[in-house]
Amino acid sequence: MSEDLRTVEPPAPLPEADGLFGVSADAAHLNHGSYGAVPVPVQRAQDRLRVEHELDPDGFFADLPARVGAARVRIAAELGTDPDRLALVTNVTEAVSIALDTIPLAPGDRVLVTDHGYGATTWAVARRAAEAGAELVTVPLPLDAPDEHVVRDAVLAAVDDRTRVAVLDRITSPTARFVAARELLAELRGRGVTTVVDGAHAPGMLPAPVDGQADFWFGNLHKWAFAPRATGVLSVRAEWTDRVRPLAVSWEHPRGFPANVEWRGTCDYTPWLAAPAGFELLHALGTERVAAHNARLAAYGQRVLAERAGLAPLPAPPEVWMRTVRLPAGWAETEADVKAVMAEVWKRLATRVAVRPWAGGGVLRISAQLYNRSEEYERLADGLAELLRN
Repeated sequence: MSEDLRTVEPPAPLPEADGLFGVSADAAHLNHGSYGAVPVPVQRAQDRLRVEHELDPDGFFADLPARVGAARVRIAAELGTDPDRLALVTNVTEAVSIALDTIPLAPGDRVLVTDHGYGATTWAVARRAAEAGAELVTVPLPLDAPDEHVVRDAVLAAVDDRTRVAVLDRITSPTARFVAARELLAELRGRGVTTVVDGAHAPGMLPAPVDGQADFWFGNLHKWAFAPRATGVLSVRAEWTDRVRPLAVSWEHPRGFPANVEWRGTCDYTPWLAAPAGFELLHALGTERVAAHNARLAAYGQRVLAERAGLAPLPAPPEVWMRTVRLPAGWAETEADVKAVMAEVWKRLATRVAVRPWAGGGVLRISAQLYNRSEEYERLADGLAELLRN
């Protein structure tokens, strides 16, 4: 699954990326996968929209549904999906609630998640299952599972005749690996299981990321697609669109999906209108060049963390722009420990990383984006080596 890290060298920076982001040069921002960083040209596109909005608020809102629809069409083309099956949302946290509110559940039904899922998504599933009297089943996936076949077998082994829904990640947030592969989704569909895919990290990183096998698929555009926060998408298979329950009933409700999901009255829609500018920037830079740079830089970061800090690298698909390593036993095994570790890394090393708790040693995740440099990972590795010794 992972490439041979011993041969990975850092990529040359893309010259066009100089000055493209406004992140502080006084710190190493190695956690793009959490909140992203909006490129300056996209910030300016959104700023122009905000000025336009304030010049004539009534006029701006008058044709806003049509403009949101036009932005959705452009975004759908970038994601390789049907705009009539796609709705713009603020983020994955919102999208999962819409999906879960739409899917009928009855007492005794079983809903599957994995222990690599995003925490807020799993909490949303747990709440919905409890309300319906359904059973939440958490499938454990070994941190060192070598490939997608092991993941697939573990998920399918947990499916029985009471399994109604499976909520799976395309790329897991804490461990940066694939779960909801096309073959697994097809097998679950064949067994009558409704599939909900958390694709938070896929847009911008993976080509044509929306998988038509999934009943519900959602992702964020503010992480890797250069969109402003908060911009996300929710894709729904055709047989579900008439049943989707939006979070709020609005004046667009009679139009049905996707307008009934997108419109929430007096909100700031400028992030959505500016989102196509993020894709335009990706194309201008060269999507394949960006992907090759970020994937290679993330792998190099994992290499130096393994070599200099002695941390165990965890398996990862080579095309993903994040990597993870295992902290020693006793480190970051609880939520409180995680916060303490991240705070100490920030205080001592002026570096932002993501850490998640795990029994036997937490998981530290690094990300790679165009503004990152190889020496930032090297300083992190050397600093962690000292921190762990003490």
